[in-house]
Amino acid sequence: MALLLLWALLSFGVVFFARDWTWVVAGWPLNYWYCAQGVVLCYLLIVVVYAWCLRHDGADAEPGQVLPSPRRLHRNFGLYVVCLLAFLGLMAWAESRGLSRYWIGGIFLFATFALYASIGMYCRTSDPTEYYVAGRRIPAIYNGMATAADWMSAASFISLAGGLYLNGFSSANGQPGGLAYIMGWTGGFCLVGLLIAPRLRRMQLYTVPDFFGVRYGGRWPRWIAAGAAVLCSFTYVVAQIYAVGLITSRLTGVQFEIGILLGLGGVLVCSFLGGMRAVTWTQVAQYVILILAFLIPVSWLAYKQLGNPLAPLVYGQQLPKIAALEKRLSESPSEREVQAIYAQRAAHYGNMLENVPRTLVLERAAAQARLRQLQSERADPSVVRKAGRDLAALPKDEVSARELWGLARQDNLERAQPLGGMTLHAQVFNGNPDGTPAEQDSFGTSRLNFLALIFCLMTGTAALPHLLTRYYTTSSVAEARNSVAWSLFFIALLYLAAPALAVLVKFEVMSQLVGQSFDTLPTWMAQWAQVDPSLLQVIDVNGDHILQFAELRLGADLVMLATPELGGLPYVVSGLVAAGGLAAALSTADGLLLTMGNALAHDLYFRGVRDKGDKSAPSDPMVRVLLSKFALLLLALAAAYVAAQKPADILALVSASFSLAAAAFFPSMVAGLFWQRTTRRAAVAGMLTGLGVTLWYMLTNAPLVRGWLGWGGSGLWWGIQPISAGVFGLPAGALVVWLVSLLESAPERGL
Repeated sequence: MALLLLWALLSFGVVFFARDWTWVVAGWPLNYWYCAQGVVLCYLLIVVVYAWCLRHDGADAEPGQVLPSPRRLHRNFGLYVVCLLAFLGLMAWAESRGLSRYWIGGIFLFATFALYASIGMYCRTSDPTEYYVAGRRIPAIYNGMATAADWMSAASFISLAGGLYLNGFSSANGQPGGLAYIMGWTGGFCLVGLLIAPRLRRMQLYTVPDFFGVRYGGRWPRWIAAGAAVLCSFTYVVAQIYAVGLITSRLTGVQFEIGILLGLGGVLVCSFLGGMRAVTWTQVAQYVILILAFLIPVSWLAYKQLGNPLAPLVYGQQLPKIAALEKRLSESPSEREVQAIYAQRAAHYGNMLENVPRTLVLERAAAQARLRQLQSERADPSVVRKAGRDLAALPKDEVSARELWGLARQDNLERAQPLGGMTLHAQVFNGNPDGTPAEQDSFGTSRLNFLALIFCLMTGTAALPHLLTRYYTTSSVAEARNSVAWSLFFIALLYLAAPALAVLVKFEVMSQLVGQSFDTLPTWMAQWAQVDPSLLQVIDVNGDHILQFAELRLGADLVMLATPELGGLPYVVSGLVAAGGLAAALSTADGLLLTMGNALAHDLYFRGVRDKGDKSAPSDPMVRVLLSKFALLLLALAAAYVAAQKPADILALVSASFSLAAAAFFPSMVAGLFWQRTTRRAAVAGMLTGLGVTLWYMLTNAPLVRGWLGWGGSGLWWGIQPISAGVFGLPAGALVVWLVSLLESAPERGL
């Protein structure tokens, strides 16, 4: 309990007053250092102390269990690392001898897929215990490594540094983010280790919905938990497959949709053939690749700018320099000229929105007239085709026109602000608590959103099924606690470096890229813009042929992937970064697809049918595994189709799944573990209430839904953004669990 209170104080109490911490220690703003590094180290210390204090509780393995030889595992792992480093050295030598970058990209893609496929085929199994929980004999250190790879998805590897680049400390343009992701995605492991993982491991389960079936009995708790697991995991996996398509298309030059299909094969070959057993050892291999791919570029940038490759220790020196650059750019006449043009465009879209039906008719008539004129003048075919595309791109109806022009107006309004709408990087929360009423309101809303996002990410971390299932694979309860500590250690290696990368990249962009002539811009910018225009936009708005900061927009999903080229590193490092991004996306996709397939086959179909007493249900364990594999295949194809539509950026998709998981699982799970009076009906009502409130808040605040329903204004409660909808759903679910349990008689059985 003391450690839990310490966690809460560090996470919410200290951060609430972070704006008041104006001291600078060893060149670091103390409030920035605390949220970027200090609190992560505190979280790690908490889980390590907890595991050490209870090291003798549940330390014995199951009777008759055969554990792998640690010496053999260490030897094989060391051999793998040496071979990987030798491969990287060989590729660097080949590039220096003139090997084409297209060959380098193809070799990296083929080599990594071949590695993962080999592990999947070697570890193939149809045994239920091996398929679902890897035989419950994975050592804590390797399970921690696999969990880290499973956890550090495309959102962590690709989008986290980009989000920090755009949002700085807390947020930009009203959207919460920044260091809240660092705190939320690491602090949640304190809840996993202190409250949940060891207790679930003690129950000898296969899936998270198994807990609800065993603890509460009956069909409905298990079925609702299985449905919620599929919903959360599907939202999550779409983001991973989108990242796979993005990286594969950049590496090989194929179309985005083809890249998705190529990546999908790499996902299925592991999770389909070997289940959790194959996925675990594949994730161990993927962790090494992704951590090297992340640390090498950030270390190079730190050495290039500061003469020291230990980026997390030295990047604080760049924060004052960035502050000076931000001030200079904000006062630049050229930047203000560009901002004025964007303001004019925003006003134009505002005029269009005043009478949407009339504007739509006029715009369509003008586009048709231009197309006819070009055709009659026998203009260049490329110009005619562009005019035709412009006509086809016009909104089809008033609802889509209102949405499209509203988004365009908002985008131009943001870019009309200093620094393109980005907040000062080291500023703690927007607004000013001592300023005007508007500035005070902005400060309060920014701080509230920051804390709400931390809360949702932490509780979502402690409730996501694909993460909790990883701790079923250890040999004992004590090993599960140790594994949580190892997981956070391996995760912290990347999360301590991500803020450093964001700062170093921002300094590189502001000091080196901005101010260049458009004729001398590096070629990688045009290449990335061809992959997806939303990733990179460079437009000479004021026509001076000089790149202004306001004329450049880097998407969050691009910052990490473009870092090697931005820093002038050899292309082999770009190939390694792409392979690391693939490893991050594939490792998480493996775990998510396995979770969803098991939820459908094991919990919804197998357990559900047998609970109803149908003797025709498949009792053969091999049939059960085959059903899980079939469900996994169908879900993978469905997720690939959705990802091909490019529904949203990776970070937004992943963050939404955390709110859903927190609201659906956390109240009923924690109550079931610690309060024996919790009843079946209370758990069902709590899960439905939490999930319902969260989904309702997300949907009713989506611009498309509000436009379709004709709702004006803002539907936000206390200014909380939809990404943190779980902050309403979780308390609502917890309240329902408590009330219904009190109104009913105490259950006859507990855990």
